[in-house]
Amino acid sequence: MRKVGWNNLRDLIIRNPGVVDQDPKDEGGEETNERGSWASKKEYILSTIGYAVGLGNIWRFPYLAYKNGGGAFLIPYFVMLVVTGIPLFFLESSIGQFCSQGPINIWRAVPILQGVGAAMVMVTLIVSIYYNVILSYSLYYMFASFQSPLPWFDCGDWADANCSNTIPVPCNMSEVLGVNVTQENVTCHLSNVSTTVHLQSPSEQYWDRVALQRSSGLDETGPVVWHLALCLLLSSIIVTAALIRGIKSSGKVVYFTATFPYAVIFILLIRGVTLEGAMDGIEFYIGSQSNMTKLTEAETWKSAATQTFYSLSIGWGGVMTLASYNNFQNNVFKDTFVVTLTNAGTSVLAGFAIFSILGHMAHSYEIPVEQVVKEGFGLAFIAYPDALSKLPVSPLWSVLFFVMLLTVGLDSQFAGIEVITTCLKDAFPKVFKNKHAVLTVTTCTFLFLLGLPCVTQAGIYWVTLIDQFVATWVLLVLVLLEIIGVIYIYGGNRFIKDIEMMLGRKSFCFWLWWRACWFFISPSIITVILVWSLMTLEPASYGNVEYPAWGLALGWCMVVFILLWIPGFAIYKLIRTEGSPWQRFKSLCSPSKDWHPYLDIHRGERYADVQSCDLRTLENKSHVDVNVISSSWL
Repeated sequence: MRKVGWNNLRDLIIRNPGVVDQDPKDEGGEETNERGSWASKKEYILSTIGYAVGLGNIWRFPYLAYKNGGGAFLIPYFVMLVVTGIPLFFLESSIGQFCSQGPINIWRAVPILQGVGAAMVMVTLIVSIYYNVILSYSLYYMFASFQSPLPWFDCGDWADANCSNTIPVPCNMSEVLGVNVTQENVTCHLSNVSTTVHLQSPSEQYWDRVALQRSSGLDETGPVVWHLALCLLLSSIIVTAALIRGIKSSGKVVYFTATFPYAVIFILLIRGVTLEGAMDGIEFYIGSQSNMTKLTEAETWKSAATQTFYSLSIGWGGVMTLASYNNFQNNVFKDTFVVTLTNAGTSVLAGFAIFSILGHMAHSYEIPVEQVVKEGFGLAFIAYPDALSKLPVSPLWSVLFFVMLLTVGLDSQFAGIEVITTCLKDAFPKVFKNKHAVLTVTTCTFLFLLGLPCVTQAGIYWVTLIDQFVATWVLLVLVLLEIIGVIYIYGGNRFIKDIEMMLGRKSFCFWLWWRACWFFISPSIITVILVWSLMTLEPASYGNVEYPAWGLALGWCMVVFILLWIPGFAIYKLIRTEGSPWQRFKSLCSPSKDWHPYLDIHRGERYADVQSCDLRTLENKSHVDVNVISSSWL
C-alpha cells in the first residue's frame, strides 16, 4: 500500500502540476516547510523595507541631493532607480524566493560561481561588525540626550581652548562666521599682523573628545572606550533577542523598528518646517536653489546610480535571504515596487526633515546653509545634534532622532545576521536543526568580540577603513558577476520561466523591459561605475587624518579576502568534478541536480525528473521528510 501511495503521488505531481502548485496559504503564513516561512506577507514587506532603508537614506541622500543640484538630482536618481535599482532588486528577490535558499546555495544554478555567494556573505559579515558599532554610537547619544541642556549645547569641562559656540572675528569683515565651521583656520589681517584661530563647535568636540575619545590616528590604538563597549554589548543583546527564533521573532519586532522611523521623520519634519529659517534649508535641498546645469555633469549621474545601488542593499545577500522565506507563489513582482519606491520616498522625505532644521540652524547663526551641511558621521553626530540642541525641549527631539537612527540601523543589522545564520543552516541543516537560538547567540557574540577594536580610541578609524574598502566598489564586482551568472550563463530566458512558475505566464511585451535591463542596461551601467570608481580611487582617510601604509595594506587584504572566495570555489569544484577540463567547466556552468524549488509540490513539469528521482529514493527510506532537501555548499 505504501509503494502504491508514492506512485500515485508521483503521477499526480507530474501529470497535474497545476493542482499541487496551489499555495497552501496565498496571503502569507507557513507552507509545509521545515526551513520556515514568514508568518504573514506584512512581516516580509516590513523586514525588507527595514533592510533597504538604512542609515544612508538619512545621512547620505540629503547631502548628495544638495551637492548635485538639489531638485535636479531627483531626475537622475529616479532614472537610475528604474534602470538599475528595480530590475536588480526584482532579480535577487525572484531567485531567492524560487529556490528558498540563501545567497550561497542559490548558486546551485551556476555552481562555478558559488564563490560569489560566499563573497556576499563575507561582505555582510565584515560590514555587520562596524554596523554594530554605529548602533552603539546611537545608543550612547540616546542615553546622553536624557539631560537638559544637552551636553553638547555648550563647551563643558571636556572642551579645550579651541571650543567655541561662535567664532570671534578679530578684524572688520563683512561676513559673520558662525558655529560649525569645523576644523578650519580663520585668518585675519589687521595692522600687518596675521592671526590664525583654529576653532571647533561644542558638538564636534563632544564627538571627538567625549563620545569617541579619538586618538591621533590608526597607529595610536589606545584603550577601549568603555561606555561605547557597554553600548556595543547592549546593541548585540538587542539584536540577539530579536533574532533568537529567526524570522518568527524578528518578523514581530519589525512592526515597531520598520515603522517607528517614519513616525519620527514626520514629527521632525512638522517641527522643522515651523522653525524660522526652515525654508532656507529646504530651498537649498530641492527648492529654487536647484541647479539644473548639474544634469550635464557625469558626476551627478554617477552619484545617483551609486546611491540607488547601495541604498537598496543589492549584492549583500540580504534581499535573497529575506525573499527565500516567502511562499513560492508570493507576488514578488509587486513587492519589488512596494519596497523600492518606499525606499526612494523615504530618502526624499528624510531630506526635508534634515534640511528644515539645518536651515533654522544656519538662520540662527546668520551663516549660509552650505556651511552647516555635512554627510555621514558629520551629519548624524555633529551637525544635526548641534541643531537640535538649539531647539526648545531639545532633549525630546534628540532622543527621538537617535532612537530613529537606532531602529533604522537595527533593521539592517537583523538582515545581516540572518544572511549569516541562513547560509549556515542551509549548508548544514542536520547540524543546526532546532539550534537556531544557539547559532544566533554564537554569531552575535562573535561579532561583538570582533567589534571591540572598533570601540577603542582608534575605533572610528577602523570603522571608516572597513566602510571605504569593503562597502564600496567590491559590491559592484559581485553584482556584475551575479548578472553574468544568472542572465548569461544560467540563461535569462530560463530564469524568466522560473519566475513564471511563481507568478504565472506573462506576455512577451511584459518581459521586454526586464530583458533590456538585465541583458544590457544594468550591466553596462554597473561596468561604467565600477571602472570609474577604480580610476578615481583615493586613499582612505578620516577627515584630514591619513592612514598609515600598513592600514591601507590591511584594507586591501580585506578586499582580497572577499574576492578570493570566487576563484577558490571555482578551482575546488573543477578539481572535484569528473571528466576532461572542458567537460568539467561545462558541467559547472549548468545547474546542479539540487537546483529546484525547495518543496517538491512546486516543481511542476520543468523539474519533474528531480521529483521522480527524489520519490524513488524515498520509496526505499522509512524515515525521510519529503519536504526537506539538504546538501552542503560543496
